[in-house]
Amino acid sequence: MKRKLNDDATMDGIMREAPAAVRVVLQHGMLCVGCPIASFHTVSDAAREHDLDEDQLRWDLEAAIDAGGAG
Repeated sequence: MKRKLNDDATMDGIMREAPAAVRVVLQHGMLCVGCPIASFHTVSDAAREHDLDEDQLRWDLEAAIDAGGAG
């Protein structure tokens, strides 16, 4: 699968552009929804902060974007 999320994309931007990503964020136990830091954290930052596998998180976000489409 070709990467859809660039390295500079913020968690807030991803969730705004693709609301289907919110479900993934919540399923991973992340509290990015409504978090003031989400507008600064990239996927890499969020994965590191929440001790998650970045590749898996990125794959799950991209799959949700594919399934749910962008807003």
